[in-house]
Amino acid sequence: MKIIKSHFRFNRNQRSGILLLILLIHSLLGVYFFIDFPEDAVLDTSSSEMVLLQQKMDSLRTAEIEARKPKLYPFNPNFITDAKAYQLGMSPEAYNRLKAFRDKKQWVNSIADFKRVTQVSDSLLDSISPFFKFPEWVTNSKVSTSKFQRSKASKGFTALPFDQKQDLNLATAIQLQQVSGVGAALGKRIVAYRNKLGGFSSDVQLYSVWGLHEEVVTRTLNLFTVKTPKEIKKINVNTASASDIATIPGISFELAKEIWEFRVLRERVDTISELEKIESLTQGKLRLIELYLSID
Repeated sequence: MKIIKSHFRFNRNQRSGILLLILLIHSLLGVYFFIDFPEDAVLDTSSSEMVLLQQKMDSLRTAEIEARKPKLYPFNPNFITDAKAYQLGMSPEAYNRLKAFRDKKQWVNSIADFKRVTQVSDSLLDSISPFFKFPEWVTNSKVSTSKFQRSKASKGFTALPFDQKQDLNLATAIQLQQVSGVGAALGKRIVAYRNKLGGFSSDVQLYSVWGLHEEVVTRTLNLFTVKTPKEIKKINVNTASASDIATIPGISFELAKEIWEFRVLRERVDTISELEKIESLTQGKLRLIELYLSID
């Protein structure tokens, strides 16, 4: 007959292990109940150090949020796009009202107009209106028509009488920059070319300045003109060589050779206007060489 063994019977090693475990548990309980742990080992969230640390974390978090916000730059509210409206925080309804207003070819000319058309909240208007940028003629309603015309004239869009024009041979690079289309680089280039020539002899020489477009030359000559021309010693086209003609500023040797060959084939040129028959000679170049060539 098979004897059933009890599960609660242990050998010596097992009993020793159980006894050791009981002693360990009692030891830990004794440490917990009889040893006084210091209270300051617990993290005190109300301490001044913790409050200061929390303030620093809050300021860093705020700075990060501000840095993520898109930066605003001055803009004309008449040209707000749907993407710009979203960036500004405008509702779709407010943007649609502005778009419908602009589709009628009407313009927002003030902050009050923008408020009336879009019906945005005062808080949003206060935050974005400092960045509104309207044209000068809108913001300064006191500008008269005559003053506006003077402004146009000061930029060269309107020609001044001869006596009111400045001498092109005395103008500085800064003075030339008042002409619309003449920046710092072109202003310096005009003065450098004038110095290279020793002074302008005629207004037409301005067309030879590299990079100066014809319409900019026109605006420049509306404000400036040569009043103290440099005297030019002219070259007789009927006796000059190609090398002589090539000394004319703005005339290449190839063009000078064509002019020389034109004269040689005809034996003589009676008028400078005859040179118009040379295909590569533009009207601008012809006006230029008329200053330097003679027929006698």
